[in-house]
Amino acid sequence: MTHMSQSLRQRGALILTMLLALMVWGPSVSGAESRSFDLYIAEAPPLSMLEQTGLHGIVGDATSEAATRAGYTLHFIEVPWARAQQSVRKGVDKLIIPLSRTPEREADYIWIAPIMTMDRAFFSLHTRVETLQQARETFARIAVGRGSAQEQKLRAEGFGDNQIYPFEIGENPAQLLLMGRVDAWFNGIPETQSIWRKVSTQPLQVSPVFMSTDLYLACSRNCNATLVRKLRAAVEGLRKDGTLERMRKSYLDAP
Repeated sequence: MTHMSQSLRQRGALILTMLLALMVWGPSVSGAESRSFDLYIAEAPPLSMLEQTGLHGIVGDATSEAATRAGYTLHFIEVPWARAQQSVRKGVDKLIIPLSRTPEREADYIWIAPIMTMDRAFFSLHTRVETLQQARETFARIAVGRGSAQEQKLRAEGFGDNQIYPFEIGENPAQLLLMGRVDAWFNGIPETQSIWRKVSTQPLQVSPVFMSTDLYLACSRNCNATLVRKLRAAVEGLRKDGTLERMRKSYLDAP
């Protein structure tokens, strides 16, 4: 009887040990994936933003809805744009929006899905330029987001360091223009129009479009393949059922 009790106790201890092992190692063995991910976001309305009302802009809303459809939750993080890019490049499974897909960035990220296309132009209070050469000769100081695709474009086109005035994305370059601290602002057209309406009724001189790129939802190079696949499919679903276009119009057609 004593021998049987001892055997039962040993068997019970063995079962308990196995259960504890499954609890500790089960997720790794089964390949269960995380359901929550960091999303680095730029304050660039109407493209992306963080507001108490829950609005996140065109790209932000599309990303949030895609994540919900794919079964994920997102932790929004807003830091200076150059730092955000660095964090995602060096990180694992970190998402970022809205990121322009350029040749310089191609190898640094997993490009999950394009959300929309954005055109860029020069904005000035007094002078409309028609060519990049004219812009180089006319504008002594040009405001441009630090670490942005616009800054890369100006440097690639031969604009000098003394002409380029980098500001942190999230600051207000419209005020720099109004105060005469810069001669022009090179930026995305919808974002500039949205910001300008809030600070001035003065008309802006707008150049032709000198740059056009797709804005992407992107991820670290080291990115969970299932996350990429599900988000890519979810964004495509938003495009096919018209949700993405409705989101775009709700921001761009607003008064």
